[in-house]
Amino acid sequence: MGGKRDDIMQAALILFSERGYDGTTVPMIADKAHVGAGTIYRYFESKEILVNALFQNCVREFTDKVTMKLSAATSFRDQFHIVFQGMVQFAEEHIHALLFIESHNNAYYLDGESQKIFNEMLHFLRSILDDGKAQGVIKNLTSDALIAIVYGALVQLCKLLKRGILMKSDELINGVEESCWDAIKG
Repeated sequence: MGGKRDDIMQAALILFSERGYDGTTVPMIADKAHVGAGTIYRYFESKEILVNALFQNCVREFTDKVTMKLSAATSFRDQFHIVFQGMVQFAEEHIHALLFIESHNNAYYLDGESQKIFNEMLHFLRSILDDGKAQGVIKNLTSDALIAIVYGALVQLCKLLKRGILMKSDELINGVEESCWDAIKG
């Protein structure tokens, strides 16, 4: 593994995603990471610095995952498929990170760098959707509304899968992708 810092980050991720920032204490993180509370302060000066470092890492990983194969897309529908499948793959590999991003993206404790990185991710998604609107392929709604339709559906699906209400299958994922596509296509 990556050592104590990574153990702290992983423990904080789980706790912040499940309990929220205000419901998570440094001693809770230390306990879950199997380190002393003082060890956390060797790596992070405060809980706020920790949550920002974690948020920035999660958003970067999310962005990397959804953009990884995008250059191979030849049509807007292909771009949509690659981005959607990237989001699904990220959720499968990092469910706590997805839920953490979702629940913390507009939080009072995010610093300027965290907000900048999140806004860059949104700008990237908006630019893809703006291209689709310019081509007349998708509905001429605001890009933020289109993001809410697709990203919101994916996050809710992931919550249902995590709680065991739904069982993951290729048929389910493909059906949700097709339903999201139907919801935004022009």
